Amino acid sequence: MRKPIFAFLLAASLALAPVTARSGMDWITGLPRQNIPVASWPGGKKVAVAFVLYVEVWGHGHGPNFRPDMTGRTPDLVDEGFRQYAINFGLPRTGRLFKEMGVPLSLALNAEFPLAEPETWQALRALVPTAPIIAHGLNNSTDLLPLSEGPAAQRAYIRKTLDMIEASTGVRSIGWSSPSVYPNAETFQATAAEGIRYTLDGMDSDVLSRLDTKPVPLVLVPYPPSVVDMGQYLSRFKEADDLERLWIDYVRELAREAAADPKRPATVVAIGIHPFVVGTPGGAAALRRVLQSLKADDLVWLTDVEAILRAAGQSL
Repeated sequence: MRKPIFAFLLAASLALAPVTARSGMDWITGLPRQNIPVASWPGGKKVAVAFVLYVEVWGHGHGPNFRPDMTGRTPDLVDEGFRQYAINFGLPRTGRLFKEMGVPLSLALNAEFPLAEPETWQALRALVPTAPIIAHGLNNSTDLLPLSEGPAAQRAYIRKTLDMIEASTGVRSIGWSSPSVYPNAETFQATAAEGIRYTLDGMDSDVLSRLDTKPVPLVLVPYPPSVVDMGQYLSRFKEADDLERLWIDYVRELAREAAADPKRPATVVAIGIHPFVVGTPGGAAALRRVLQSLKADDLVWLTDVEAILRAAGQSL
């Protein structure tokens, strides 16, 4: 009796599992979605890896807490210091690391950051002057997407974000990452309508895909939640050396799969990093070892998000 039941469950799981990974209807938006076939990346690489540094405004009394048991204190010097250290020292340290290692970096930028922290922004931008700027909303705590107000309100919010980033950086962003990782089904269409060409809000794939939004399709860049440092650090209590092992294992397993089956499509992973984690001396040391390890892998391409899209033949 157990064998028929097991066979039924296996068949059901195989039928359901590929829904989000293959061409068909997108499970969030209900729109048509197609995988973008890529045989290999430049130089015959099979795994494209883009590190995305989150440059965010939280504001006094808001943001990640290093010691939740102290949040009732006034002032909460420990948690405010944790957040301010990430801005003053974590962001420049991370920029220096990528410059020293000669590895491309992408920036996810809250529109309010260059005005709130002009010296830090200028120092970071000088270190990585060609890093693509991905729009990341206005801030990450008090002014998120107006999800309950309908698509017109979302479009207005997105437009304001893009306008503010362009005014302070000279760059009109074509990429989007929703602040606090909090979009809804309407966000995808709203971003495309405001000129966004790719988003990091797609978190369910190993390969690039194209969502049939209007007036132009929106490319979903794989951004798996399991590799984002801040969630692992603050919610799952992982240290920098845990993340080092996680990132190396994640990417090298993709490379191993590609070596075992060269006909497999080339894969992509965008890895979200935050100055609270990788911007500390210990975090930077762990990330340096990750970059050294991945640079030595013949099948791994360390790059930025927009170089991935160009290599996949997507016009920007």
